[in-house]
Amino acid sequence: MSKKLNEARINEFIEVIMNVAMGDYSVQLKISEENNYFDALAMGINMMVDDIRKSHETELENDRITILNTELRKAKEQAEESDRLKSAFLANMSHEIRTPMNGILGFADLLKEPELSVVERQEYIGIIEKSGLRMLNIINDLIDISKIESGQMEILNSDINVNQQIEYIFNFFKPEVEKKGMQIFFEIGLPSEKAFIRTDREKLYAILTNLVKNAIKYSDSGSIEIGYTVKDKYLEFYVIDAGIGIPHNKKEIIFDRFIQADISDKRAFQGAGLGLAISKSYVEMLGGKIWVESDEGIGSSFHFTIPYLSDQGEKTVIEKINSDIVIEQPVKKLKILIAEDDENSEMLLTLIVKEYCKEDFHARTGREAVEVCRQHPDIDLILMDIQMPEMNGYYATREIRKFNEKVVIIAQTAYALKDDREKAIESGCNDYISKPISQAVLQDLVNKHFNK
Repeated sequence: MSKKLNEARINEFIEVIMNVAMGDYSVQLKISEENNYFDALAMGINMMVDDIRKSHETELENDRITILNTELRKAKEQAEESDRLKSAFLANMSHEIRTPMNGILGFADLLKEPELSVVERQEYIGIIEKSGLRMLNIINDLIDISKIESGQMEILNSDINVNQQIEYIFNFFKPEVEKKGMQIFFEIGLPSEKAFIRTDREKLYAILTNLVKNAIKYSDSGSIEIGYTVKDKYLEFYVIDAGIGIPHNKKEIIFDRFIQADISDKRAFQGAGLGLAISKSYVEMLGGKIWVESDEGIGSSFHFTIPYLSDQGEKTVIEKINSDIVIEQPVKKLKILIAEDDENSEMLLTLIVKEYCKEDFHARTGREAVEVCRQHPDIDLILMDIQMPEMNGYYATREIRKFNEKVVIIAQTAYALKDDREKAIESGCNDYISKPISQAVLQDLVNKHFNK
């Protein structure tokens, strides 16, 4: 073999070795038919490259398996933690629902005793009412978190005065705080004429209410302070207490769902453990953030921000005059159709409207409601349950509107989705009320439509 050919072959070897060194394990040297020493060396290099490639592939596979195992372990730990918290939550919910039910059913049974005094009877009724409200709060929390998760929660912005919000919450909770032998204070960061922001009033109220309720719940002494300060283009609200504080390992996850059910303090088991999770979602929906500073055994300081435009100008603040609220009665007795398939709900509505009812009619299905209304065109008001057999309330309302445009129809439903009211109005209803029916709210709606 010539010297020139030898040099060319050696260069081939060098090129292959360099490629292997750079991580290319697919290269191979050609084997000639001469079967000389260069071919033997080429075969050896090829075998070496194959071994390196297989070793590299094995290493990559081992790395992949290691990463996969790590990911699987993390997923398993997260699933176990999620299952543990959900189990704690379900156990807590069972306790939380059964406790007020015990109060409702137990004291309702005691009300049957014929020798009860007037004082005892009123006390028992009060306990039943408080137990019912406690259960309703739990249900509302579950509905809210479900609406948030499903994207059904909407923002309804309006111009509000944050000073009035703070003062209202202060006055609302003051008796409850003082009853525990504690004090409550508030601080405002702006003069009233500059304290206007455009945000969702109900959600801001819900956030502050949740935080103040927690402060009261987890405090036995000291004081609670609520207020806000102005920081750049944000208002920073705060609720500070001197309560039991939050364990260090819970600070980062205190706003996660179900966490409350995993706190050992017995007071944590009085609620669904969703209040802070709902508050966090609301704050983020309003364009802010929320956090907590806390020392166990010393107290907690919750903070959250809401966008504030400092150049929005001053507005006139109209002072509200405190006065007793007088609920006016409708100017005339009404003919009322109660369309309700649940016997107890039908009875309740009948009792609620009796003071302004001249004649009442009843229907257990949507089809019956249409027929009753057709037979009595002078009916003034229909309380239309949405979920009824044969024909639902939406469809029944559309049928009634084909021959009666004047009758006032108020939809009543146990559903709680964001578009329920819109569906009711679109179907032809004049207004909407959600269950459980409040006597005062229903009275207001009747006055709205008949006492003009």
